[in-house]
Amino acid sequence: MRPKILVADDDQNVRFLTRQCLEAEDMVVVEASDGLEALDLFVRERPDLVFLDVEMPGMTGLEVCRRIRDLPQGASTPIMIVTGSDDRDSIDLGFDAGATQYKTKPVNWSLLGRDVLYMLRASNAFNALKRQEDRLRYLAYYDPLTSLPNRRSFNEQLVRIIKRSQRKKSYAALLFIDLDHFKRINDSIGHGRGDRLLVEIAKRLTLELREDDAINFLGDEDANDEDGSTEIARLGGDEFTVVLSDVPDTAHVETIARRILESLSQPIALQSHNPVVTPSIGIAIYPQDGEEPDTLIRNADTAMYVAKAEGRACFRFYNEEMNARAVEQLKMEEELRYGMQHGQLELRYQPQIDVATGKAVSLEALVRWKHPLRGMISPAEFIPVAESTGQIIELGEWVMSEVGRHCIYWDSLGLPLFRVCVNISPLQFNQTGLSNFMRGFIESSKIAPNRLELELTEGAIMTDAESNIVKLLELKSLGLDLAVDDFGTGYSSLSYLKRFPIDTLKIDQSFVADLGSPDGAAIIDAIVALSKSLNLRVIAEGIETQEQMRYLVDKKCDLLQGYYLCTPVYPEEVPALLVKDYTEQLASGC
Repeated sequence: MRPKILVADDDQNVRFLTRQCLEAEDMVVVEASDGLEALDLFVRERPDLVFLDVEMPGMTGLEVCRRIRDLPQGASTPIMIVTGSDDRDSIDLGFDAGATQYKTKPVNWSLLGRDVLYMLRASNAFNALKRQEDRLRYLAYYDPLTSLPNRRSFNEQLVRIIKRSQRKKSYAALLFIDLDHFKRINDSIGHGRGDRLLVEIAKRLTLELREDDAINFLGDEDANDEDGSTEIARLGGDEFTVVLSDVPDTAHVETIARRILESLSQPIALQSHNPVVTPSIGIAIYPQDGEEPDTLIRNADTAMYVAKAEGRACFRFYNEEMNARAVEQLKMEEELRYGMQHGQLELRYQPQIDVATGKAVSLEALVRWKHPLRGMISPAEFIPVAESTGQIIELGEWVMSEVGRHCIYWDSLGLPLFRVCVNISPLQFNQTGLSNFMRGFIESSKIAPNRLELELTEGAIMTDAESNIVKLLELKSLGLDLAVDDFGTGYSSLSYLKRFPIDTLKIDQSFVADLGSPDGAAIIDAIVALSKSLNLRVIAEGIETQEQMRYLVDKKCDLLQGYYLCTPVYPEEVPALLVKDYTEQLASGC
């Protein structure tokens, strides 16, 4: 594209000679005969360079130069000032006005075209460098996906807000936001849609907080010094932060947290998918929850993890008890890792009794942790820790290897075949390689796949049910049995339940425990009837009393499991269970 030059001079002959020189170098020339016309043409034509005579009637070239520099598009345009004065003061005045280059008359016309070309090249190089610097600064301080400030920007903003709060003796709040089950959703819908989901989350945060909170991404230390402001940032992945300054009270923070929770929890339209992504929010208040940035960040993060542990899709304010629990959880995490590596974990097996035959036809594998100092630690304590840290993957693989070893031992005794039921955590289920792992396990252990039943929680398979149907079909194609554990505690759609390739529904023990109430009995009746209509096995777990057993036998529940019938036993005790007849015990309940 040919460069455009604005030539401003009240002398027509000078304009003519200048035009000839520049057009000879393949440039486009526009002419102005005075300062006002030069400014008008500059705005309309947006030239690449200005050739400007100092001595013009009405408005001098120096004034024109100053006004051009004041225009947004004039900050970086090269300006060549031409004057008959060659003293130092005159030259300084020109550069002070914003000139890029200074030429004295008489002009060397033979060199003018070359000089202008050199100025254009230098200007282009400078502008390219500046664009690169701007780009680097943007990348250094902003997240390229969402255009929100990034972690570096957040850290600097938090330091500024804390200093400002110290000066004004005001409160500030830090909200840590983490999206629930984002990895699972991202793996299900694809990373491209996952990125669009994050962009939508960023938009909702910005729009929600813009309603009545001033948003300030980057600025001077004293920016918005009189008014409170809100800073939003994306730290990476699915982690976002909101920092509030001049917080009047915790009720104000709670209101904002509720708004964020409601806004982010609405379905997000992504072509054929409409995922619901809920946030868990942890909140720390300056100064009571920390006077230093690192302390405030750590405590908000701790509160966020408590929100996740207490059901997700909620917010929690930090308190000192959380810190103690976090320390305890960290300690348990370290001890669990050590225990897994040093043989402290063991498997027990609890039989599932067939009501029709009175025989144990299947066993559920249950993990126990025999701690050298604490004694037996309940799975209710360490399984959530394993889930939150990802250790559940390694733990699940260990369980499978132990089950394989024990099955080989039982088969060597010539025992009748029976199913072994293994719990698969939501995190394991959402690993992309679960079916490949199970295929490898079956091949290496030589165990018939129909001897294994994988127990999956209702919540795990119902999250993004369409994608999970494919995963379940892959597992089913291996010959495995599939069970839905804790059935009735979630939100299964009957239409999906009919499409899932499952074999067993397992009634949650909370309903069994509640059998004394009309509602508890009605729920169990409905689940048993549903199972029969779908040709599924139905098993009740957690049976602890004769009355509970009597009710379930009367309702023709297929399988029963619980401490009333048999406690979990060591692998060596399994052979005795398989020959035991429970018919009398079942009949005693009738």
